Amino acid sequence: MGEQIIWGIHGGRTGDADTLFLKSNVIAIGWAAVGDLSKFGASREAFKEAVAKAWPEKKAGAVPNNAGQLFRFVHEMKPGDLVAYPSKSDRRIHLGRIDGPYRYDSSLQAGYPNLRTVVWLKHVPRSSLSQGALYELGSALSLFQVKNYADEVLALLDSKDAPPVPPKLDETVAGVTKDVEDTTRDFVVKTLAQQTKGHPFAYFVAHLLGVMGYRTRVSPEGADGGVDIVAHRDELGFEPPIIKVQCKSTEGKIGDPEVTQLYGKVDEGEHGLFVTLGWYSPQAKTFARNKSNLRLIDGVELVQLVLAHYDKFDAKHKGLLPLRRVYVPEVPEEDDE
Repeated sequence: MGEQIIWGIHGGRTGDADTLFLKSNVIAIGWAAVGDLSKFGASREAFKEAVAKAWPEKKAGAVPNNAGQLFRFVHEMKPGDLVAYPSKSDRRIHLGRIDGPYRYDSSLQAGYPNLRTVVWLKHVPRSSLSQGALYELGSALSLFQVKNYADEVLALLDSKDAPPVPPKLDETVAGVTKDVEDTTRDFVVKTLAQQTKGHPFAYFVAHLLGVMGYRTRVSPEGADGGVDIVAHRDELGFEPPIIKVQCKSTEGKIGDPEVTQLYGKVDEGEHGLFVTLGWYSPQAKTFARNKSNLRLIDGVELVQLVLAHYDKFDAKHKGLLPLRRVYVPEVPEEDDE
C-alpha cells in the first residue's frame, strides 16, 4: 500500500468558496474561463495552452504554475487521498477524504466549476497544528501537496478526541485583523528574504538583538563554524550568559542536522539560538525542547520580535522595513502552538 497522499487546498483569496466546500461537501478550484478540464486529456502541454489562451496577458512564468495545479486536480488527485482545507471564515482546518472523480459543474458556484466530492472527517482549530504545519498549509498555491507536516495531519485524523471548537468570532473583525497581520508578516519575511539573503541576515538579527539589550559580534562572511553571532550583555563578552546564534535567511524548513550542528558549538554555561525566516521540522523542535539552553525562533516569532522592538530600530533598518503603526480590533490568538 502506497504512502497516504494529503492535498492542501484554498477556497479563494478571500475564502469565497468556503460555503461551497463545507455545505456541498466538495472541494473546487476556479480558473472558470478554461472550461471543462476533462476535455484536455492527460497532457500538461494542453493545459498550458488552455491557460495561456484564456489569459493571454498572464506572465509566462505563471502559466505552467496555474496549468500544473489544474492538471494535478484532474489527473493526480485520486479518490481515497486526504485533503486539508484551512478556512478563512471560521479559522479552522477541515480534514476530509476525496470521494469521487473530477467533474465539471458550474451550477453550484460559477466561479468554482471544477469539483471533486469530499467526505469531511474532522474540523479542528488552527492551534491543533504546529506553526510549521500552518506555514505549509498557508502555501501561496491554491492546490498543493502536504509533505513536510503530513504526519501532523495524519495524527489529528487518528486522534479519537476531537479538539475543542474555538468560539465563533465576528467575521468582519476577525477577517480585517487577520488580513492586516498576515500582510505585515508576509511583507517582513519576504523583504528580509530578498534584501538580507545570506550573511546580511546575520547583521539584521544582530541589530535586533542589539535593540533588545544585547551586545553582539558578527562572524566574518564565509566559514563560520556554525555560529554567525556571539551575543552577550557585558561590554567585553566575558560575563554569562553567552549566546551563540546561527542565522538562516531561507523561508524553507530547518531540520534536525542544522540545529544539532549549532548545539555542538555551545559549551557548558552557554546558550544556543537558531533564527530562521522559515520553520523547523518536528525532529528539530523535539531536540530543542529537550535542551534548556537552546532556543529556536521561526519566521512567525521573528516578525513578532521585529514589531515589538521596531520603534528602537535605527534609520537604516527602518528604511529596510518601512512600517507604520495602525490600530485594528484585537481578536483572540489562534495560531500559537
